[in-house]
Amino acid sequence: MHQPRILRTLRESGHVHRTVKAEVRENLLAKLRAGEPRFPGIVGFDDSVLPHLERALLAGHDLVLLGERGQGKTRLIRTVTGLLDEWTPVVEGCEINDHPYAPACTRCQALARELGDELPVAWKHRDERYGEKLATPDTSVGDLIGDVDPIKIAEGRTLGDPETVHYGLVPRTNRGVFSVNELPDLAERIQVSLLNVLEERDIQVRGYNLRLPLDILLIASANPEDYTNRGRIITPLKDRFGAEIRTHYPLTVEDELTLIRQESMPDIGADIPEHLVEVIARFTRLVRESTAVDARSGVSARFSIAAAETAAASAVRRAALASEEQAVARVVDLACVVHSLRGKVEFEVSEEGRETEILAHLLRRATAETFRSRLGGMDLSPVTDKFAEGNQVESGELVAAGELLHRIGPVTGLAKVMSRLGMGAGEESPGHAAAALEFALEGLYLMRRLSKEDLDGVTVYRT
Repeated sequence: MHQPRILRTLRESGHVHRTVKAEVRENLLAKLRAGEPRFPGIVGFDDSVLPHLERALLAGHDLVLLGERGQGKTRLIRTVTGLLDEWTPVVEGCEINDHPYAPACTRCQALARELGDELPVAWKHRDERYGEKLATPDTSVGDLIGDVDPIKIAEGRTLGDPETVHYGLVPRTNRGVFSVNELPDLAERIQVSLLNVLEERDIQVRGYNLRLPLDILLIASANPEDYTNRGRIITPLKDRFGAEIRTHYPLTVEDELTLIRQESMPDIGADIPEHLVEVIARFTRLVRESTAVDARSGVSARFSIAAAETAAASAVRRAALASEEQAVARVVDLACVVHSLRGKVEFEVSEEGRETEILAHLLRRATAETFRSRLGGMDLSPVTDKFAEGNQVESGELVAAGELLHRIGPVTGLAKVMSRLGMGAGEESPGHAAAALEFALEGLYLMRRLSKEDLDGVTVYRT
């Protein structure tokens, strides 16, 4: 309500015109001094990637984020807009967001001469100052920079009139942050059109005597060139980027856990106990480290997120079919993850036909590691005693929590098991108790203290 609406009142308000890179630099410094989060939602990069990114932004560099798929490159780029001023003035109606103090396009310059201090001012939020283009082989110079607009010519303008130009995505993001995702996929002759943007800070459109100075922060993402045989970043363009920053997958299980919790869909309607999230995190790390998986392609963070969502969906399905009041994921819900996510992993050619077997083996390893981490050294004899005299317990993806607890019977020390698995106050429902006991049974099987047999969706544990 109090933002100036004409040039005169904007000047009187004391507004100072700063370039985009100056805005980012000063706002980043303010957050650093105040100890505030600079890149909210970014996990696992605090001591590796973010310091390099902060140095590049403070230096005023355009930059390239280099890393395998699913490492959060695009997510990181989008958080940079949070370092822009919340609101910035533009000439009202300008296609390329000219600042009222320094209009650049022909239209705004003419308006400034005609209206003077009465030049109308509009305000743009920082979220509107971000542009993004996924580089594809069919991207043209017109898409990025601009081209002649035949409709404007048909309206009566002459071919040499600069106002006949239809601006592309880059000039339309003037005074903002522009991202080119998967830059190597952009045809080399199209990459040439970005050379002037990065060095001379202007654009040229066809044969027009038109050189528009651009105020822009350009950030690109790319996969390592030794992996993407589809294309490369041309040498002159690489030279014009001020910084190249390598990204990576989460380095610790704790970071992987945080990422899964943060990114998985909250509205599926099922609770995933902490120990199952840890199994998924360890499973993802084992898949990345496996020699059977093509390391050059990587295993996206979306793999672990989709695994958590699939397990939750399996619990919701069971709750609906078995009329459970609360859906709580159990170990049995992880089996479907192997089949659902096989297509998200690229295996070595020599492992063709063994994909499901490999993933199932790695899931068992992840479950065993989590069992040792959570319940290792704990006395579970009250559980194993239930299998005396040849008793057995049947579970399965459609066995309700209450039914499973009935089949197992009362277990001494169950509350302690649940506590060791991270189930605190308020998580004492039958669903959580069943999840804890089934995990204990699976762990005892993997430790060779019980046997297990899978028969048509039914899991039988016995001595």
